[in-house]
Amino acid sequence: MSKHERLLLKILSGTSDANVHFDDLCNLLISFSFEMRIRGSHHMFRKEGVVEKINLQRAGNKAKPYQVKQVRNVLVKYKLGGDIDV
Repeated sequence: MSKHERLLLKILSGTSDANVHFDDLCNLLISFSFEMRIRGSHHMFRKEGVVEKINLQRAGNKAKPYQVKQVRNVLVKYKLGGDIDV
């Protein structure tokens, strides 16, 4: 299982939202073809066909738990997780 698959499983399971590294979450979104734009401390992600815009900010070296939950909701809504079962 690749690093992205492990992270995706961790996010989709929802058991450790407070323990997701910020850079790993950004790289995961980029691997799903999201475009990243940085303005100050805000990392904004957009993707064609996805209505929601994802806005991430660092909390130390981790992503903020409520933002991980928002990413999970987008991944589930648009079925971007592929065939990973939780």
